Amino acid sequence: MDRADVDTKIRDLIAPFNKKDVELTAGTTFANDLEFDSLTVMDFVAEIEDAFDIIITMNQQADIETYGQLVDAVTKMQD
Repeated sequence: MDRADVDTKIRDLIAPFNKKDVELTAGTTFANDLEFDSLTVMDFVAEIEDAFDIIITMNQQADIETYGQLVDAVTKMQD
């Protein structure tokens, strides 16, 4: 799956969590822009892991602060 496909799939997965309909760009942050709390992050990560059949460790989660970083990380894990 290439980066564009990963991006499209993640956009579909994030929609129910994006309560304020924030425009998603590479620089959109989960904490500030999307206002995800820790529970929302855990639920969203579970959705990503199930959809892509991957495991995102706690260390990886700590390094992923923006939407673009998430798309890049998931794309890399798919390879």
